Amino acid sequence: MAPVSAIEYLTNPLVTADQLIKLKTLDDEDAPSIRFAQFQLTSAAGILLQLSQEVIAHAIILLQRFLVSSRPGDREGFSHKAYTAASIHLAAKISATPVSPRSVINVYTYLMSKSSPLRLVNPDGAPLESRPQDYYVSEGTYERERQRLFVCESMILAGIGFDTRVALPYTLALTYMQALGVSSTKLAQRVFEHLNAGLLSPQLLYLTHQPNALAVGALYLAAREIGAKLVEQNWWEVFDVNREDLGFLVLSYGSVANFAEAEASKWKQKSLILD
Repeated sequence: MAPVSAIEYLTNPLVTADQLIKLKTLDDEDAPSIRFAQFQLTSAAGILLQLSQEVIAHAIILLQRFLVSSRPGDREGFSHKAYTAASIHLAAKISATPVSPRSVINVYTYLMSKSSPLRLVNPDGAPLESRPQDYYVSEGTYERERQRLFVCESMILAGIGFDTRVALPYTLALTYMQALGVSSTKLAQRVFEHLNAGLLSPQLLYLTHQPNALAVGALYLAAREIGAKLVEQNWWEVFDVNREDLGFLVLSYGSVANFAEAEASKWKQKSLILD
């Protein structure tokens, strides 16, 4: 096995223009909404499983890579929910905080139940009183779901060529702040909020841009939003980011909230079938 170079810990394989065109060509009307719902569901499951944001981000990126590298026909036979569950289980398994299949299945059953707090499942909000019977998992159901989980996990691994390495921008963003001489908890929090929102972006930002660009874009936008003063010159060029990529990322980060609100409005009119 060839050794992994230092640069591979800081970069990711990016999608090609042909892959993005193919994805858009194969999309049906609901595909972007379903992908957004899948990423949001994966994030919510990771939070309930008490996984770190790094593991959650890892899971979403692995799922995105699989969705881009596979065709809709390749994913038939399993629900959209099943692939999100497999991605979170896989990301946790290769991290320092693995979770059991039972925990994953219990969490997803709850999130997809009538007691779910997710707006994509209950557009009007969760009921005031949770009913445990709504998300009870029998032994028979557990065994079936466990087998689905393992099969979907193997499909994701095969679809991404068994390459599970993911470089994330969180540490880079903090490093860039230090390099620029900026020390602000408020700024760092806002940067992380943009990086987390970027995982849900319909533009699949984590597949089209390297971590250094993602970090710089989030830092630039966050600093502008809270009025934090950075150096006057084109500081982003020091971190190997050009003006065009910076502008695209700033617009993309800034549009996620509006996209999410638009999707929430759609869910009230037309429920998505994820289960």
